[in-house]
Amino acid sequence: MASGEADAPRRILLVGFMASGKSTVGPSLAARLGWSFLDVDTAVSDEVGLRIPEVFELRGEAFFREREHAATCRALTRDRCVLAAGGGWPAVAGRLEGLDPSTASVWLEVPVEELLRRIGKSPGGRPLLAGSDPEKRVRELLRLREPFYRMARLTVDGRGLPEQVAERIAHGLFGARGRTETRIPDKERMP
Repeated sequence: MASGEADAPRRILLVGFMASGKSTVGPSLAARLGWSFLDVDTAVSDEVGLRIPEVFELRGEAFFREREHAATCRALTRDRCVLAAGGGWPAVAGRLEGLDPSTASVWLEVPVEELLRRIGKSPGGRPLLAGSDPEKRVRELLRLREPFYRMARLTVDGRGLPEQVAERIAHGLFGARGRTETRIPDKERMP
């Protein structure tokens, strides 16, 4: 085993608010690393046989959260995998700080204005934003979730093309060349 290889992550967990780019950056990062990619929302949707908005409508948020947690726990046993967590999954005490040390958690931080712009392109697919004031709901949810997201090992600016964000993550976790010889920083913010 090469020096530092034992310290390299065996999996990467992307966290962040809805529309932060987890589902688009994840495949780019996985391809860059030669790893697999798993979107937890897609796994839940496939398992239940319903799209996420339908799960919320027909089964409720509590049912979704239970399935989301189970799917995330299963996914966190995979090696050489980039995982996109649901936006609400990390917002429970103990989840991010209780991760196995071989899991690198990465918060894709995106300013609220950019999140609102991205969400505006597909508002119907966001059941938590149903109602008369989606912007107020985004700000409220983000205020509640940000303290949990901040517990991620690495914070990366989630703006830009998926390949650019993937490059920032690879650099932050593996060094300038995206190689596994570099030890993961305990907590670092990447521009």
